[in-house]
Amino acid sequence: MRIFVTGASGFVGSAIVQELLQNGHDVLGLVRSDHAVQQLTTAGASAYQGDVNDPETLRQGASNCDAVIHTAFNHDFSQYKASCEADRRVIELLGEALIGSDKSLVITSGIGLLHYDRLLTEDDPLLSSSDIVPRAASEEAANAVAAKGVNVYIVRLPASVHGAGDHGFVPLVIDLAQKKSESAYIADGNNHWPAVHRSDAASLYRLIVEKRPALKVFHAVAEEGIPFRKIAEEIGKGLRLPVVSKTGEDAAAHFGWFTHFAGLDCAASSEKTRTALGWETKAADLFTDIASADYLVH
Repeated sequence: MRIFVTGASGFVGSAIVQELLQNGHDVLGLVRSDHAVQQLTTAGASAYQGDVNDPETLRQGASNCDAVIHTAFNHDFSQYKASCEADRRVIELLGEALIGSDKSLVITSGIGLLHYDRLLTEDDPLLSSSDIVPRAASEEAANAVAAKGVNVYIVRLPASVHGAGDHGFVPLVIDLAQKKSESAYIADGNNHWPAVHRSDAASLYRLIVEKRPALKVFHAVAEEGIPFRKIAEEIGKGLRLPVVSKTGEDAAAHFGWFTHFAGLDCAASSEKTRTALGWETKAADLFTDIASADYLVH
């Protein structure tokens, strides 16, 4: 199968490219830079250099492949709303290119969008629109494209997608701890973050395009919910820093714009995902990675 992957040089996208290649698929990876082109071609994939926001680039990529995996996203939180709306448009454009075909489109969302006072499941819809939670735009777009007959799948990634080269939430928390000389959590720290290793997440995307299951929403979750306090404690132990609770203005002063994410409570199940795909998680857990994958070395 020939698969079009957006964000093919990114942290998750590059793992998906490797997973697809190792399982006999051809990959056309959308990238921006000359360096990323070299990275892809060295790996054995075909590089398509272009802008993910360009309609013709997306049309060409989707039209020339048997399936599409969309992972590209602008993580500049200073323009978060604009980035989310841009992602909506990308999904809409990819969907338009696939209307009338039987090709699968796999898009990327986040478990942190959901807010239920219990373990989240794949059946749970978003409770808030993109007017309230900007990142909901991606699932709204996927649902709109599905209504036009496109075979769309949604992969919800957890708060921590970890592994060597991680530049996401956990490294940010580590960086804050180093700068503030203390590792912090909010209130009692019993809010839960789910987690997955990026190689396990990559195998999930591959299984979706291979098996084309009836289930349409998937949770890429290896660990259902790690108390944020324990993450802070692991960081404190590794950096030999005090571990402290913060509330109110003190929490905002420590975490800044990240305060909302540090307080996320979104424990999630992947039982339906595992059953539908036969997906098994095999890679290291989060704390093993924190201790051994250079998270604490800067």
